[in-house]
Amino acid sequence: MTELYRGHIVYSKSGEELAVYKNSWIAVEDGTVEGIYEVLPEKFKGLSVRDFGNGVIIPAFSDLHVHAPQYPQRGLAMDLLLEDWLNNYTFPLEARYADLPFARAVYEAFVDDLIANGTMHACIFGTIHPEATGFLLTRLEEKGLSAFVGKVNMDKASPAYLCETTEDSLRETESFLERYSGQKTAKPILTPRFAPTCTAELLKGLGKLGRKYHTGMQTHLVESKWEAQQALADFPGVSCDTEIYERAGLMDNGPVIAAHFIFPSEEDIRILKKYDGYAVQCPDATVNITAGIMSTAAYARAGINLALGSDIAGGHHIGIYGQAARSVQLSKLKWFYEGEETVDFKRTFYMATKQGGEIFGRVGSLERGYRFDALVIDGLEDPFCPLAPQEIVERFCYSGNSSHIRARFLGGKEL
Repeated sequence: MTELYRGHIVYSKSGEELAVYKNSWIAVEDGTVEGIYEVLPEKFKGLSVRDFGNGVIIPAFSDLHVHAPQYPQRGLAMDLLLEDWLNNYTFPLEARYADLPFARAVYEAFVDDLIANGTMHACIFGTIHPEATGFLLTRLEEKGLSAFVGKVNMDKASPAYLCETTEDSLRETESFLERYSGQKTAKPILTPRFAPTCTAELLKGLGKLGRKYHTGMQTHLVESKWEAQQALADFPGVSCDTEIYERAGLMDNGPVIAAHFIFPSEEDIRILKKYDGYAVQCPDATVNITAGIMSTAAYARAGINLALGSDIAGGHHIGIYGQAARSVQLSKLKWFYEGEETVDFKRTFYMATKQGGEIFGRVGSLERGYRFDALVIDGLEDPFCPLAPQEIVERFCYSGNSSHIRARFLGGKEL
């Protein structure tokens, strides 16, 4: 079945180039983009057209680092530094996910807010609680969203109420993988919180599970100078934080998502590139927890896969479009204080859509053969000053909100 939509169309060809089509048609066959046409072909004459007028059709967004259980905490206690924020707010909140009715209520709202803000693909941290995290996976699958979701692992240097035994952590993780690996769109991923909260025994056990179930890994990686130093102290003999996961066999079983990746050594970079991993910038969280600013332009130049994350609730807003804007802002601060190269909006929109989406398959673009996961944005122009389509997209990322998303499509189906 072919569906036709008309409007302005904008997507990323690469980190250097936006494709822009004014007043054009996009044909969608069985949920997949068939083509974009500036003149409607004869073969489509007679088919009904959904005309969005001056609306701009763009790809849906991908969030490669977000903590679903921290959703109730977004925008709260942002005046605290990280340690106090975690110990006084985040960890006590995460402990509440032993209560399944509470978890269900939060995760229902979290998934709805992802959709409302145009995020159709996400890499998500759960908690140590397999039942609650399993409910989240099931709900994402029911909605048809593309996701990797992890039951968090932590067996040391954590609050007693969130600290698992190594044996329990591995047993419950394997049960989690057995139960949910067969899902179609929302799948489990191994999720050691970060090296300082995991023993070598736990990480090696997770590596074995990764090989057995062909499951990738997400973790916080060189997020802070303290973390990078503590990881080396906890794992003597390794050259860098990333080597800990390589030695444990966690990096060659599926996608590798390195959240933050702010203070890597050359060896961290070499290893992440070796396994085609993703460095995920979380701009709002970077500012809120005062961790540091990713060298985004340098990483792009080095050929590292890049993506964006909302990092709820280190970040305070779930919309990835805002992170595309903030990434540009932070690169300018990095230039001002440290003389590093800046990135432009074309690069960060690419990170938010096509490059971040690649981890889930052919999503994140409107090129032929890509799944039609798309948004229509509108209502951002001033009547006295018309904008080009790409300018509307940029304004949306800087000053838009979910009310400017006029329509949402997932696999060609309007939500």
